[in-house]
Amino acid sequence: MNTSVFFLALRRVRVPLIVLIVIYAVSTLGLTLIPGIDAQGRPAPPMSFFHAFYFVSYTASTIGFGEIPSVFSDAQRMWVTVCIFLSVIGWSYSIISLLGLVQDKGFQQVLLSGRFARRVKHLGEPFYIVCGCGETGLLIARALDRSRIRVVALERDDARVQEIELEDFDADILVICADAAQPQNLLLAGLRHRSCRGVLAITDDDSANLAVAIASRLLNPELMVVARVANPAIERNMMSFGTHYVVNHFEKFADYLAQAIQSPSWFRLVDLLTRLPGQPVPERHDPPVGDWVVCGYGLFGQAVVRNLERQGVSLTVIAPDLDLPLSVRHIVGHGMEAEPLRQAGIETAAGIVAGSDNDTNNLSIAMTAKEINPELFVVVRQNRVANGVLFDAYDADFTMVPSRIVARECMALITSPLLTRFLRHVRAWPDEQAAAVAGQLEDLCGHRVPLVWSVRLNATDAPAAYKLLNIEHAPMQAGTLRCDPDAREEFLPLLPLLLVRDGRDQEMPSDETVLQAGDELLFAGTRAAKLAQSLSLDNRNALDYVLTGHDAQGWLWRLFTARRTEPDGRSA
Repeated sequence: MNTSVFFLALRRVRVPLIVLIVIYAVSTLGLTLIPGIDAQGRPAPPMSFFHAFYFVSYTASTIGFGEIPSVFSDAQRMWVTVCIFLSVIGWSYSIISLLGLVQDKGFQQVLLSGRFARRVKHLGEPFYIVCGCGETGLLIARALDRSRIRVVALERDDARVQEIELEDFDADILVICADAAQPQNLLLAGLRHRSCRGVLAITDDDSANLAVAIASRLLNPELMVVARVANPAIERNMMSFGTHYVVNHFEKFADYLAQAIQSPSWFRLVDLLTRLPGQPVPERHDPPVGDWVVCGYGLFGQAVVRNLERQGVSLTVIAPDLDLPLSVRHIVGHGMEAEPLRQAGIETAAGIVAGSDNDTNNLSIAMTAKEINPELFVVVRQNRVANGVLFDAYDADFTMVPSRIVARECMALITSPLLTRFLRHVRAWPDEQAAAVAGQLEDLCGHRVPLVWSVRLNATDAPAAYKLLNIEHAPMQAGTLRCDPDAREEFLPLLPLLLVRDGRDQEMPSDETVLQAGDELLFAGTRAAKLAQSLSLDNRNALDYVLTGHDAQGWLWRLFTARRTEPDGRSA
């Protein structure tokens, strides 16, 4: 990269350099040909090449030491006058060209790319490559930063890059203005770096995300790849070549809505576990069972219809020039006027989904429908982040914001990979069980969204516990990981959700469950509880205290206390 910068600079200032070389050469040649005079004023031979070049060097650079090695003749002075003006013109042209080079966008990009590549190369901690830094990328970057995970970002919009650089992150985010769909930019961002843990293709362009997913799978098949998509055809394409996780935000929200109608407590639990941690617990809104009206039949509307139909919900779709299957009742229109809504039965409907690709139309649909039926449950799709103020002011029962859905899914996959596995089990739970677990989590976390994390009992993630289980073969129960290492009689505000052993899952493991080396566990609780639990897993003294109540100290502390205390127990 440094070589590229050097040759690029040479290429851009090639003409000014040639001009300066010619001026210096002609000036030196003239002085070696023009006769001089000696101290007595008699004609003398011309200057030697060395003295001529020396004189031109300090004169052309405006330093000036006088006439050396002897006084000049009039002819020499006339030639030097010409040389001075030529050198001023040459240097002015060169300096202007150099300033133009420094201000050139292409040259600046090469310099930034080189600096970016060097910083990525020297990263020694795990990081994720985030492709696209719109609202979704910024949400994920903030969440990763709070989790002490480094981020390397690629963003096509230079204005967005400048905004991100002004953000207040705990660790500097490495970001560059580049198209993530180009494989060389992914390599520049560290796709093959030993510390790279995964690639998040979360731009708002499905084709670009597909290109990132393909390049990542080909260039580094071991990396986890998470891709955002809205088109089901591209989603199937991504899945066909082994993309690890594909997040279709339309399909995901539609699935949640359909499940929430049938099992409100299930959705409440899923909502708690997948929201960004630390936020206040959202107000509970249970979508009612009954007839629903869907306005708009684009990709989002189609996903909603598919999922609601699968749950047996009675539907009416409002869309212009629509050709729907006969099983779906439909009204031709937009839904912004009262008449199509009345024809769809809005007076007796349980809920409405305003799902067009225009935010103004969606708000108009929701407000008109609410005027006709004040008891209506309203779901609104928000397309543009800039309209967030309007949607906050309207305060719909549900607001579908794609960036938040994708951010939640990505963070769940990164910070707690077992969560997706656990949620598959939760789908089969009765509503009462889901309600009980959701209530426990709300109470434990002080009505804040819990942090969800995974723990593997191995030598890397839990050295103290691994040594106890695998080397000393001492028993340890799951309840040990709930005890506070500062006061073992008290439980930490956390809840074990899943135990995975040899590929088999155990939901909600009890405190009496005997643990084994290599077990994976999923927990939900506060951030402080996670830190306290990590102390027990990493520090043998803390683990011994939790297990036995004996507060063992290190050898250094024991040596210090032994010297401070006399044999009879009195202080020395």
